[in-house]
Amino acid sequence: MPLGGRRRRADRRHCRVSSKEASLGLQISSRFMIDCVYIAASKLDARFTRICVASVRYFHPEIPIRLLVGGRLQGRLADELQRYWGVRIADIPEGDHGWGFVKLQPLFAPPGERFLVLDSDTVMAGSVLELADYHDEDLIVDNENVSPEVAKAIYYDFEKAAEEGIPVPVPAFLFNTGQWFGRSGILSHADFGDLVQWGFPPRVTNPRIFKNGEQGVLNFVANELLRLGRIRVARVPLMRWPGHGMQELEANTVLQRAATPIVVHWAGMKKVRQRDMVGADLLYCFEEFYYQRLPYRRARRLMAAGQDSLAHWLHAVQVRVQLASRKYIVLPSLEVLRPKAHSRK
Repeated sequence: MPLGGRRRRADRRHCRVSSKEASLGLQISSRFMIDCVYIAASKLDARFTRICVASVRYFHPEIPIRLLVGGRLQGRLADELQRYWGVRIADIPEGDHGWGFVKLQPLFAPPGERFLVLDSDTVMAGSVLELADYHDEDLIVDNENVSPEVAKAIYYDFEKAAEEGIPVPVPAFLFNTGQWFGRSGILSHADFGDLVQWGFPPRVTNPRIFKNGEQGVLNFVANELLRLGRIRVARVPLMRWPGHGMQELEANTVLQRAATPIVVHWAGMKKVRQRDMVGADLLYCFEEFYYQRLPYRRARRLMAAGQDSLAHWLHAVQVRVQLASRKYIVLPSLEVLRPKAHSRK
C-alpha cells in the first residue's frame, strides 16, 4: 500500500523523539572504533543531507561528522549544520570533484583515521558503527551478491575489457560505494594508474569498462590491492536497498532501536517528492528529528523544501537547454557532411 493519506499520518505519530530516546545514544556513542563519519553532499541533495545527518546523530550523538563537498552546497546549509548539529566541512582540496570521486578523499589522507563514508541519500537504521567493532580490516564493505550482468552494468565490465585487450580479472567482491568503512592512507592517486585523469573534475579514462563515476574504478582497485596482499577487506551486511523491501525497517521500529543496524540507501530511487518514495515514513521521521533543534522549525522546513524544489527545477531546465544546444550544434554539422541530392531536371 503506497504511503499517503491516512496511512502516512498514522506513521507520523511515531516520529516525535523523546529526550529519553535521544539520551540512549549518548550512553553508547563513545565506545566505537570509528573516528569520523563522512557524508558526500551536493546542492541537489540538501534535504537528504539533513536527514542523513539526523540519522547519524540519533544513534551516534558524539561522533564527528564531516561533509565531503564536491561542488556547491545549498545556501547557508553548511552554517546551519555546524551551528545546530556540530557538522564540519572536511578539509579537502576545493573544486569540482565530479561524480562520486569526493568520497575517495579520506582514503588519500595521512594514515591514522578510521571512518565511515555515506552518500547523502542514506539513513542509519541502527547503531551502524557497531559493525566495525570486531573488524580491523582496511575496508569493510557490504556483502552484496550481484549477477554478472548487473556487475558489468553498474561496476565494471571485465568481458569488454578482455575484448579490448585489457587484463581485468573477475572480481572477488563488489560493493556499492554509498556506504563503506575505510582507513586513511591505504590508497593514493598512483594506485589508480591511468584509469582516472585527476583534475577538477576527475574523469574515468575508459567509461565503457568502468561504470558510475568512482564506483567502478574503486571496486577494481580494491580488488587488485586485495589480490596483491596490500589491503584486507571484510564483508558484512551493511546496506539495504528499498527496492528489495523495507521489512523490519519501519520508522517506529527504527526509532525504538529495535531494527537491524544497517544503512538504508535509496540508490537510484530518489524523487523530488519524498512522500512518493519507498520508505518515506523513515525519511520523514528523521527530518522531523532534524528540525527539532532549529528555531522556527516549521518555517525553516518549508523554506528548505522550497529551495530544494527550486534547485531541482533549475537543474532540469539547465539539462534540457544543454541537450537542446547540443542537438542544434550537431544537426547543422550533419547537414554539411550530407551529400547534396542531384537535380532531376
